This record gives sequence, structure tokens and C-alpha cells, in this order.
Amino acid sequence: MSDDFELDTDDLTRRMDGALAALRTEFASLRTGRASGSMLEPIMVDAYGSMTPINQVGTVNVPEPRMVTVNVWDKSLVGKVEKAIRESGLGINPQLNGTIIMLPIPELNEERRRELTKVAAQYAEHARVAIRNLRRDGMDQIKKAKADGLSEDDQKFWESEVQELTDTYVKKVDDALNTKQEEIMQV
Repeated sequence: MSDDFELDTDDLTRRMDGALAALRTEFASLRTGRASGSMLEPIMVDAYGSMTPINQVGTVNVPEPRMVTVNVWDKSLVGKVEKAIRESGLGINPQLNGTIIMLPIPELNEERRRELTKVAAQYAEHARVAIRNLRRDGMDQIKKAKADGLSEDDQKFWESEVQELTDTYVKKVDDALNTKQEEIMQV
């Protein structure tokens, strides 16, 4: 049994990709001074008695670099969508035009930019922790196989594989963070 141990690195890679994808989603919701439809993704609207994502009650568009619009399909929900946007913490003041809610994206001041870079750093740290937890899972599998008779050479080989994979993904997180922080600080 000991000779046929093979760590499922594809599974670890897939799970680490998931952590990276979650980080990118969180980064997309951070406002950078440029309009983006993805910044509204985390907003939930109280529609028809349940919390519904904003993109399921209207069409989100970006007609200009500094403007996001939400064309609400049901006229009775316009007020609820506007309220959800106001209370989302994005710092955007919605303007109504019939069933269309316009969201002009104001310039970010220096203080707000610094706050956003700190938030981005927190998101990146959460992603790093998730990746390290996956490394621990892989190392635990190797230790279990060692107890079942895996040779020390094989153990060292698999541990170095897991560590190499972890280092690669931590670097990807760091690169994504640097890119996002540059984007936020860009005036």
C-alpha cells in the first residue's frame, strides 16, 4: 500500500484556484474610481419576501467610465433597490430616473484610497490563510500515509510538491493584491 500513495495535487490545485477566484470576486466589489458592474454583485435586495441579488431584479450596465445604471424590471422594487444601494456601504448616492437608477461614481480622495488598499490587503490575507489551510490538509494526508508505511523519501517528495504549490498560489495572491492596490491608488 505504501508504494502506491499519490497525493491528489489536482484537487489541491482546484481548491487553491477556488480561493484565488473568491479573492478576485472580493477585489471586483472594491470601488477603484472606475465604474464596474461587478461592484454591485454583493448587494442583496429585499424582493418578494426574500433577499435577492441585485442582478436578478434589474439589468446592470456601465454606459460611461464613471456611471453605473440599474434598470429595475419591476417598478414596485425601485425604492427597495435604491435603499439597498444606499445601505451597501459603497459610498454612492443613487439618482432615480423612472425605473432606471443611475450611480455616478465620484472621484476617490486620498484617505478613501488608503482605506480601500487596507481592505484589499485584508481580503488577500484571508485568501493566503485559505491556501495555507489547504497546504495543511495536504500535509496531513502525507503524514497519514507515512503512518501507513510511506517511505521517508516519498514523504519529502510530496511535502515539497505541496509546499511548491502553496508558494505558487501565495505569489499569485500577492501579485493580485499589488495589481489591485496600484489600481486603487491610481488617480
